[in-house]
Amino acid sequence: MAGRRGAVLSIESTSVQDYVKAVYAFTEWQGTAMTATHLAARLSVANSSVTGMVAKLVDLGLADHRKYGPIALTPSGRTLALAMVRRHRLIETFLVTELGYGWDEVHDEAELLEHTVSDAFIERLDAKLGHPRRDPHGDPIPAADGSVEYPPAHRLDGVDDGHAGRLVRVSDEDPDVLRLLDRHGVGLDAELRLARRGTGSLLELRVGGAGEDPGDVPASAPSSTASAEVPARTLTVDTAVARALWIGTTTDHEGCTLGAPR
Repeated sequence: MAGRRGAVLSIESTSVQDYVKAVYAFTEWQGTAMTATHLAARLSVANSSVTGMVAKLVDLGLADHRKYGPIALTPSGRTLALAMVRRHRLIETFLVTELGYGWDEVHDEAELLEHTVSDAFIERLDAKLGHPRRDPHGDPIPAADGSVEYPPAHRLDGVDDGHAGRLVRVSDEDPDVLRLLDRHGVGLDAELRLARRGTGSLLELRVGGAGEDPGDVPASAPSSTASAEVPARTLTVDTAVARALWIGTTTDHEGCTLGAPR
Protein backbone atom coordinates (compact mmCIF):
# COMPACT_ATOMS: atom_id res chain seq x y z
CA MET A 1 0.00 0.00 0.00
CA ALA A 2 1.39 3.41 -0.90
CA GLY A 3 1.00 6.16 1.69
CA ARG A 4 0.24 9.71 0.55
CA ARG A 5 3.82 10.65 1.40
CA GLY A 6 5.20 8.27 -1.19
CA ALA A 7 6.63 5.44 0.93
CA VAL A 8 5.42 1.93 0.17
CA LEU A 9 4.33 0.31 3.42
CA SER A 10 1.70 -2.17 4.53
CA ILE A 11 0.71 -3.98 7.68
CA GLU A 12 3.20 -6.69 6.67
CA SER A 13 6.06 -4.21 7.13
CA THR A 14 8.31 -5.04 10.07
CA SER A 15 8.57 -1.36 10.95
CA VAL A 16 4.80 -0.92 10.97
CA GLN A 17 4.37 -3.96 13.20
CA ASP A 18 7.08 -2.80 15.61
CA TYR A 19 5.57 0.68 15.92
CA VAL A 20 2.01 -0.39 16.66
CA LYS A 21 3.26 -3.00 19.13
CA ALA A 22 5.36 -0.35 20.90
CA VAL A 23 2.40 2.01 21.21
CA TYR A 24 0.21 -0.74 22.64
CA ALA A 25 2.86 -2.03 25.06
CA PHE A 26 3.56 1.45 26.41
CA THR A 27 -0.05 2.08 27.38
CA GLU A 28 -1.30 -1.38 28.38
CA TRP A 29 -0.26 -1.20 32.06
CA GLN A 30 -0.59 2.55 32.58
CA GLY A 31 -2.81 5.46 31.65
CA THR A 32 -0.02 7.67 30.34
CA ALA A 33 -0.57 8.69 26.71
CA MET A 34 2.09 7.75 24.17
CA THR A 35 3.92 10.71 22.62
CA ALA A 36 6.43 10.84 19.79
CA THR A 37 9.18 11.42 22.36
CA HIS A 38 8.14 8.31 24.32
CA LEU A 39 8.03 6.27 21.12
CA ALA A 40 11.47 7.45 20.00
CA ALA A 41 12.97 6.49 23.37
CA ARG A 42 11.23 3.11 23.41
CA LEU A 43 12.44 2.20 19.91
CA SER A 44 15.85 3.94 20.21
CA VAL A 45 15.31 6.02 17.09
CA ALA A 46 15.44 9.73 16.32
CA ASN A 47 12.36 11.90 16.89
CA SER A 48 12.37 12.81 13.19
CA SER A 49 12.10 9.12 12.27
CA VAL A 50 9.13 8.70 14.59
CA THR A 51 7.37 11.74 13.12
CA GLY A 52 7.60 10.32 9.61
CA MET A 53 6.61 6.82 10.62
CA VAL A 54 3.62 7.93 12.68
CA ALA A 55 2.37 9.89 9.67
CA LYS A 56 2.53 6.68 7.66
CA LEU A 57 0.63 4.80 10.35
CA VAL A 58 -2.09 7.45 10.08
CA ASP A 59 -2.12 6.98 6.29
CA LEU A 60 -2.58 3.24 6.80
CA GLY A 61 -5.48 3.81 9.17
CA LEU A 62 -3.60 2.30 12.10
CA ALA A 63 -3.14 5.37 14.29
CA ASP A 64 -4.67 8.73 15.14
CA HIS A 65 -2.32 11.65 15.76
CA ARG A 66 -2.41 15.43 15.71
CA LYS A 67 0.73 17.54 15.73
CA TYR A 68 2.23 17.68 19.25
CA GLY A 69 -0.57 15.45 20.50
CA PRO A 70 -0.62 11.86 21.81
CA ILE A 71 -0.46 8.84 19.51
CA ALA A 72 -3.44 6.48 19.72
CA LEU A 73 -4.14 3.27 17.85
CA THR A 74 -7.27 2.92 15.78
CA PRO A 75 -9.28 -0.32 16.07
CA SER A 76 -7.31 -1.68 13.11
CA GLY A 77 -4.04 -0.64 14.72
CA ARG A 78 -5.01 -2.30 17.99
CA THR A 79 -5.90 -5.52 16.16
CA LEU A 80 -2.49 -5.61 14.49
CA ALA A 81 -0.72 -4.73 17.73
CA LEU A 82 -2.46 -7.52 19.65
CA ALA A 83 -1.53 -10.02 16.95
CA MET A 84 2.13 -9.02 17.25
CA VAL A 85 2.02 -9.02 21.05
CA ARG A 86 0.55 -12.54 20.92
CA ARG A 87 3.40 -13.71 18.69
CA HIS A 88 6.05 -12.07 20.85
CA ARG A 89 4.80 -13.45 24.16
CA LEU A 90 4.17 -16.97 22.92
CA ILE A 91 7.71 -17.09 21.52
CA GLU A 92 9.14 -15.78 24.81
CA THR A 93 7.20 -18.48 26.65
CA PHE A 94 8.53 -21.16 24.32
CA LEU A 95 12.12 -19.97 24.74
CA VAL A 96 11.86 -20.14 28.54
CA THR A 97 9.84 -23.33 29.01
CA GLU A 98 11.21 -25.42 26.14
CA LEU A 99 14.71 -24.10 25.41
CA GLY A 100 15.87 -23.08 28.87
CA TYR A 101 16.35 -19.37 28.27
CA GLY A 102 16.31 -17.06 31.27
CA TRP A 103 13.52 -14.48 31.46
CA ASP A 104 16.15 -11.77 31.02
CA GLU A 105 17.33 -13.25 27.70
CA VAL A 106 14.18 -13.71 25.64
CA HIS A 107 13.03 -10.25 24.58
CA ASP A 108 15.53 -9.62 21.79
CA GLU A 109 15.23 -13.19 20.48
CA ALA A 110 11.45 -12.87 20.30
CA GLU A 111 11.76 -9.51 18.54
CA LEU A 112 13.62 -11.26 15.73
CA LEU A 113 11.51 -14.39 15.52
CA GLU A 114 8.06 -12.80 15.69
CA HIS A 115 8.40 -11.41 12.15
CA THR A 116 9.61 -14.61 10.53
CA VAL A 117 7.09 -17.28 11.55
CA SER A 118 3.67 -17.94 10.05
CA ASP A 119 0.26 -17.62 11.67
CA ALA A 120 -0.06 -21.42 11.48
CA PHE A 121 3.21 -21.80 13.40
CA ILE A 122 1.99 -19.46 16.13
CA GLU A 123 -1.27 -21.39 16.56
CA ARG A 124 0.59 -24.70 16.75
CA LEU A 125 3.01 -23.17 19.23
CA ASP A 126 0.11 -21.99 21.37
CA ALA A 127 -1.37 -25.52 21.37
CA LYS A 128 2.02 -27.10 22.11
CA LEU A 129 2.46 -24.84 25.14
CA GLY A 130 -1.03 -25.64 26.45
CA HIS A 131 -2.54 -22.23 25.64
CA PRO A 132 -0.67 -20.28 28.34
CA ARG A 133 -2.44 -17.25 29.80
CA ARG A 134 0.70 -15.21 30.51
CA ASP A 135 4.28 -14.93 29.34
CA PRO A 136 7.41 -15.40 31.51
CA HIS A 137 7.13 -11.84 32.83
CA GLY A 138 3.45 -12.07 33.73
CA ASP A 139 2.16 -10.09 30.76
CA PRO A 140 -1.10 -11.58 29.46
CA ILE A 141 -1.00 -13.37 26.13
CA PRO A 142 -3.84 -12.21 23.85
CA ALA A 143 -6.08 -14.98 22.54
CA ALA A 144 -6.29 -15.73 18.83
CA ASP A 145 -9.46 -13.62 18.61
CA GLY A 146 -7.65 -10.60 20.08
CA SER A 147 -9.26 -10.76 23.51
CA VAL A 148 -6.96 -10.17 26.45
CA GLU A 149 -7.46 -10.27 30.23
CA TYR A 150 -5.34 -8.40 32.74
CA PRO A 151 -5.05 -9.41 36.41
CA PRO A 152 -6.05 -6.72 38.90
CA ALA A 153 -2.73 -5.32 40.09
CA HIS A 154 -0.95 -2.27 41.46
CA ARG A 155 2.56 -1.14 40.63
CA LEU A 156 4.70 -1.63 43.71
CA ASP A 157 5.87 1.97 44.00
CA GLY A 158 2.22 3.02 44.31
CA VAL A 159 1.15 0.77 47.20
CA ASP A 160 1.09 1.86 50.82
CA ASP A 161 2.94 0.46 53.82
CA GLY A 162 1.78 -2.96 54.92
CA HIS A 163 0.33 -3.83 51.53
CA ALA A 164 0.64 -7.54 50.73
CA GLY A 165 0.20 -9.22 47.41
CA ARG A 166 1.33 -11.76 44.87
CA LEU A 167 3.86 -10.74 42.22
CA VAL A 168 1.89 -10.93 38.97
CA ARG A 169 4.04 -8.96 36.53
CA VAL A 170 7.63 -7.79 36.10
CA SER A 171 8.50 -5.31 33.37
CA ASP A 172 11.13 -6.68 31.00
CA GLU A 173 12.44 -3.25 30.01
CA ASP A 174 15.51 -3.59 32.24
CA PRO A 175 17.14 -7.04 32.22
CA ASP A 176 19.15 -6.06 35.31
CA VAL A 177 15.92 -6.01 37.33
CA LEU A 178 15.10 -9.53 36.16
CA ARG A 179 18.59 -10.73 37.05
CA LEU A 180 18.34 -9.08 40.49
CA LEU A 181 15.10 -10.93 41.22
CA ASP A 182 16.66 -14.17 40.03
CA ARG A 183 19.58 -13.74 42.41
CA HIS A 184 17.14 -13.39 45.30
CA GLY A 185 14.87 -16.23 44.18
CA VAL A 186 11.89 -13.97 43.47
CA GLY A 187 9.66 -15.06 40.59
CA LEU A 188 6.06 -14.73 39.52
CA ASP A 189 3.55 -15.47 42.28
CA ALA A 190 6.04 -14.71 45.05
CA GLU A 191 4.25 -13.30 48.09
CA LEU A 192 5.44 -9.77 48.85
CA ARG A 193 4.65 -7.34 51.64
CA LEU A 194 5.87 -3.77 51.77
CA ALA A 195 7.34 -3.79 55.27
CA ARG A 196 8.08 -0.08 55.51
CA ARG A 197 9.34 2.83 53.52
CA GLY A 198 13.12 3.04 53.69
CA THR A 199 15.06 6.28 53.78
CA GLY A 200 15.45 8.17 50.54
CA SER A 201 14.49 6.07 47.51
CA LEU A 202 14.75 2.64 49.18
CA LEU A 203 11.87 0.29 49.95
CA GLU A 204 11.95 -2.78 52.16
CA LEU A 205 10.01 -5.83 51.03
CA ARG A 206 9.12 -8.87 53.06
CA VAL A 207 9.39 -11.77 50.62
CA GLY A 208 7.50 -14.98 51.43
CA GLY A 209 7.11 -18.28 49.55
CA ALA A 210 6.66 -18.53 45.78
CA GLY A 211 3.88 -20.60 44.21
CA GLU A 212 2.29 -20.87 40.83
CA ASP A 213 -1.16 -21.24 39.36
CA PRO A 214 -1.69 -24.47 37.38
CA GLY A 215 -1.36 -23.89 33.66
CA ASP A 216 0.80 -20.80 33.98
CA VAL A 217 4.44 -20.62 32.99
CA PRO A 218 7.30 -20.06 35.42
CA ALA A 219 8.93 -16.65 35.48
CA SER A 220 12.31 -18.19 34.79
CA ALA A 221 14.18 -21.35 35.48
CA PRO A 222 15.05 -22.45 38.04
CA SER A 223 14.32 -19.64 40.50
CA SER A 224 10.55 -19.51 40.09
CA THR A 225 9.60 -23.15 39.69
CA ALA A 226 6.15 -23.91 40.93
CA SER A 227 6.10 -25.64 44.28
CA ALA A 228 9.38 -24.55 45.86
CA GLU A 229 8.92 -22.67 49.11
CA VAL A 230 11.36 -19.80 49.60
CA PRO A 231 12.16 -18.86 53.22
CA ALA A 232 10.72 -15.48 54.22
CA ARG A 233 13.30 -12.71 54.22
CA THR A 234 13.66 -8.97 53.71
CA LEU A 235 14.78 -7.48 50.40
CA THR A 236 15.68 -3.82 49.98
CA VAL A 237 15.00 -2.34 46.54
CA ASP A 238 15.12 1.13 45.03
CA THR A 239 12.22 2.87 43.32
CA ALA A 240 13.53 1.90 39.88
CA VAL A 241 12.99 -1.76 40.79
CA ALA A 242 9.65 -1.00 42.47
CA ARG A 243 8.39 0.62 39.27
CA ALA A 244 9.01 -2.66 37.43
CA LEU A 245 6.94 -4.84 39.79
CA TRP A 246 3.17 -5.27 39.85
CA ILE A 247 1.37 -7.07 42.64
CA GLY A 248 -2.15 -8.38 43.03
CA THR A 249 -3.66 -7.89 46.48
CA THR A 250 -3.99 -11.08 48.54
CA THR A 251 -5.01 -9.66 51.93
CA ASP A 252 -6.56 -6.40 53.11
CA HIS A 253 -4.78 -4.28 55.66
CA GLU A 254 -5.95 -1.54 57.99
CA GLY A 255 -5.77 1.95 56.54
CA CYS A 256 -5.28 0.88 52.94
CA THR A 257 -5.47 3.95 50.68
CA LEU A 258 -5.42 2.24 47.31
CA GLY A 259 -8.26 2.56 44.85
CA ALA A 260 -9.22 0.07 42.21
CA PRO A 261 -6.18 -1.73 40.78
CA ARG A 262 -4.70 -1.05 37.37
